[in-house]
Amino acid sequence: MSESVLRTRLPAPPEVRVAVGTAGAVTAAGFCWTLWHGLAQPEAALAFGLLIVLGEVAGDHRAGAPARIPAPLATAGALGYALLCIPADAAGGAVLEIAAVSFTATVVGTVPHVARGRGPTAEHLVRRVLGTAFAAACCRPLCAGAPDEGDGGPVAGLTAGPGYVLALLGVLALTALCDAVLAACLARARTGWPYGPLLRDELRALPGVGSAMCATGVVIALAAQVAGPWALPVLSLPLLLTQVSLRRYAAVRRTYRQTIASLARATEMAGYHSPGHAHRVASLSRAIGRVRGLSERELDVLEQAALMHDLGKLSLADPAPPAAEASLPAGAGLADRRRIALLGGAVVRQTGVAAEVAVVVERQAEPYRDQPVAARIVRVAAAYDALVTGNAKGEGAVAPLAALEQLRLVARAEYDPAVVDALREVLASGVRAN
Repeated sequence: MSESVLRTRLPAPPEVRVAVGTAGAVTAAGFCWTLWHGLAQPEAALAFGLLIVLGEVAGDHRAGAPARIPAPLATAGALGYALLCIPADAAGGAVLEIAAVSFTATVVGTVPHVARGRGPTAEHLVRRVLGTAFAAACCRPLCAGAPDEGDGGPVAGLTAGPGYVLALLGVLALTALCDAVLAACLARARTGWPYGPLLRDELRALPGVGSAMCATGVVIALAAQVAGPWALPVLSLPLLLTQVSLRRYAAVRRTYRQTIASLARATEMAGYHSPGHAHRVASLSRAIGRVRGLSERELDVLEQAALMHDLGKLSLADPAPPAAEASLPAGAGLADRRRIALLGGAVVRQTGVAAEVAVVVERQAEPYRDQPVAARIVRVAAAYDALVTGNAKGEGAVAPLAALEQLRLVARAEYDPAVVDALREVLASGVRAN
């Protein structure tokens, strides 16, 4: 079940409680401050608020969306608003006002998504509030010499010229790094996946859309101070077009995945495996890959290879019993298995998928020490599923613990012991693949 603004189901680890509690406290304080003192710059709040709403409406909050940041235009608008030199009667007042406006606009913009049952996660709101408040707090010293902020300040000389622009970019770069750390922590608490690969994936995503958001945020902040907030629509158009392109890419990717999934069912329809075998192997392989610390791109290759790992069996005259095949000793039927694997790789290459996917399929019959990590994982996942489900009619199935024990007994000869241990961890902890 997906989390939404109206149905929030957060995990309970300490880092999550701290993040949610801090975001809630900042938002509540922001509402109290704004209601008591009013908006310091109503036009700027309205203009940036509308930009955030538009960005959220145009965002893609569906599960499986390719972008790590579902609403880049809204994020850029919130960051740009955080960089404004808003006057305040007390230290921190502008930060609280900016956080309150950003939160309100984000919630309003996600209403259409919630109505369609695919609203944003609670993590999205937490990251928006904390990221915006952090950027606004870091930017306050840069506003010390602005006309409406009074005289003096530690870096007042940066309020004009290229140094000020570089300082703003530095603030957003630091904000992006902190947001990546926070996102990895929240994902680790929610899924149980290793923290290192999660943080690595978040950092790898920053040079793409992340850099575009930071640049757009600086541009619209500077433009709002010089030309007024109503220049925002023109300056935000390039990022909006990029966001539309990302949604089209997501549609193409979904169609591509559906095509692969349909092709993967060919062996099941031919009677070589029980229904759903390919999808179970793909899901289990991805979960094992998470435990093994594979990156997001490596997990995508692993999942595609797992879906199509059995295509070479279509060359067989008669279906082979999956359970019996999974328990074959090392070297038994090696020539036939290699032929099947090579035929499967040849079929995969004709589908137009990445070459790494075909390599994984082709190397299924090799000794595990000569296989890439993805091939080792698919091999263990396929053998386990074949043991616990039996043949296409469900005959010959064994209990999960017994299947795991069989794999463990022949691990050093046929399967990678490290992958078998990762499978045991997946089954014991219930780590989710997606």
